[in-house]
Amino acid sequence: MTRTMRAVAVLGLLWVAGALLAQTPPETVAAAELPDVALPPELDRVLRDYERAWRAGDATGIASLFTEDGVLLQNHRPPIRGRAAIQAVYAGEQGGPLRLRALAYAAGDTIGYIVGGYRYGDAAHDIGKFTITLQREHGGPWRISSDMDSNNASPRP
Repeated sequence: MTRTMRAVAVLGLLWVAGALLAQTPPETVAAAELPDVALPPELDRVLRDYERAWRAGDATGIASLFTEDGVLLQNHRPPIRGRAAIQAVYAGEQGGPLRLRALAYAAGDTIGYIVGGYRYGDAAHDIGKFTITLQREHGGPWRISSDMDSNNASPRP
């Protein structure tokens, strides 16, 4: 087989693989999810408190997890700044069995972050992902300075 024929064969295989991947629904791609990482207790508390407040429909509780000038960056919505505005966004939310899991994290003395995925109830796969940037005064509790999330669904034309 000549170099040209091998190149054409490889390109053909790549084209077929690309076509198959393009047709793969997002639900099957989710099987390749990143594994959970264990968080230190003081970081894990932020996620568990968020879950508890969400499940209870407690907008005040969610907002209290943020710094006074925290920023909320939700999928398909403009940025929201400040506890009062964040509380207003979550007021009236129905809540539900939110489950947050960490994929990566780092924390220094006063700055940290958590990258994670979220799902509801006993769902087999994450339906979205998030990044939480954290701040704290030396020795104080971690608070969310920014929370950005997006769902895993492909945009529909």
